[in-house]
Amino acid sequence: MKLEWVLAATALLAAVGALRMFRLWWRYHGAMRVECPETHHAAGVVLDARHVALSPPGKSAGLRLSTCSRWPERAGCGQECLSQIAASPEDCLVRNIMARWYAGKVCASCGTSFEKIDWTARKPALLSADKISVDWSHIRAESLDETLNSAQPICFACHLALTLVREHPDLAVTRPASWQAGTDRRRPDPESGKGGPRDESTDL
Repeated sequence: MKLEWVLAATALLAAVGALRMFRLWWRYHGAMRVECPETHHAAGVVLDARHVALSPPGKSAGLRLSTCSRWPERAGCGQECLSQIAASPEDCLVRNIMARWYAGKVCASCGTSFEKIDWTARKPALLSADKISVDWSHIRAESLDETLNSAQPICFACHLALTLVREHPDLAVTRPASWQAGTDRRRPDPESGKGGPRDESTDL
């Protein structure tokens, strides 16, 4: 019985430790935008999140850079920018900056509002000034502010559609605006029955 209690306590401590490591990893992993103390311009950095997650309990997180947009030219810097991350990691994370940017906006293509954002499978994208749909993860953190000032938000579904049209125009057919229910004889209105049979040759 005593052995069972010891094993249970050990398992509980291991679970608590694993949860702490995951929380630290999640809090500090991903691209970050900071102000370079040397140039006072934006720089894109990534922390060694694994090293942070292994920080001993009771001590501050061991922050160190894994990559920086100013490397390798300035690879020997003192990493003074880490103080910004230590003070407010949430404000430095690009995914959080993007979440605030999407808040209250609607898709520039279909008008769908952005509510809770799925950062895994259905990430929203950006419509650049030249009307090209871009995955936000492809935007360099150091140029994020400049990009967001001229971009429009676009939902995941519209991003896929625009990407298909751009990369495989032979597989996509753009339907005229008149091809809406009840407005064209080729597309019948399911409620009124008006309109003729739909021209199936226009499907993908």
